[in-house]
Amino acid sequence: MSDAGHPVSAYADHIRLSVRLTPNASRDAVEGRETGDDGECWLRARVTSVPEDGKANKALVQLLAKWLRVPKSSISFISGETSRKKILRIEGDPEDLQSKIKSRLAD
Repeated sequence: MSDAGHPVSAYADHIRLSVRLTPNASRDAVEGRETGDDGECWLRARVTSVPEDGKANKALVQLLAKWLRVPKSSISFISGETSRKKILRIEGDPEDLQSKIKSRLAD
């Protein structure tokens, strides 16, 4: 499903992206990968929005849409809407999306 040490799982028409979000940050940014003690891998992201009324989640969707150059409407939550660790579904060509993520993380 996903590469070891990579926060992406590919499916037929979408990917699932594991994200660890930090709200109330000083800036909006995608900061790379993070691997937990259990071997679970997440994409680290920060947003300046507060974690109330879905503001931080909305900011995360906007950040990822810009970062991946995809429409905001192609990104939805599978789980974690009220926690720091989230799993997002991103509609599109899985190979193209994985390639974008890998190249952005390599920068």
